[in-house]
Amino acid sequence: MERRNFLLYSGMFSALGLTLPFMPVANTPDNPLKPVLLPARPPLEHNNGLQIRTWVRSAMTNGLFSSVECAVAPKLMGPPPHYHKELDELMYVAEGTASVLVGEEVVEISAGGWHLRPRLITHTFWNASETPLRFYDMYFNQPFEEYLEQIFHQLTTENGYPEGSDKKNRAIGALNEKFGLVFPDDAFSKMQDIKQQFGLK
Repeated sequence: MERRNFLLYSGMFSALGLTLPFMPVANTPDNPLKPVLLPARPPLEHNNGLQIRTWVRSAMTNGLFSSVECAVAPKLMGPPPHYHKELDELMYVAEGTASVLVGEEVVEISAGGWHLRPRLITHTFWNASETPLRFYDMYFNQPFEEYLEQIFHQLTTENGYPEGSDKKNRAIGALNEKFGLVFPDDAFSKMQDIKQQFGLK
């Protein structure tokens, strides 16, 4: 990577407190970053649940970055509290207000706000309001969009993975291991507490 580009990227990610061990080889003469145009699309609909849509794939950026749009129905809980061994996440809220648990603290991010969740910190999110929530999650250090696409689009009842089945649970467990996603022992009980406290589905 040219010194100018290295300093640009290292300065930007250092300011966010992120570390990218692969960064020096992300843009080389043998593997240059290529321009990518993503045409505008209508906002993602939540369809009375939680939906995702990938915008930027890790492969588009030589492993540097990826981004997924998320739409969350009103009064809906997100995933159980969890942490990532290697993944750093940056959230930008486009519509509504996201409630985010970070460690033991709950913060609210309204439309136009950003929230950085570094690796190894237990967290989750939900929509406590009566209006839809839509946000963009940005991922560094691994192609986490691939994990989400498996969970939301591949490991479905229609594809032979019934909800709660051993087959689906084994597949999810393998994905969690591959991507370094960890649920603490109290994750599911804490999720139930959050649902009860905020009246969530």
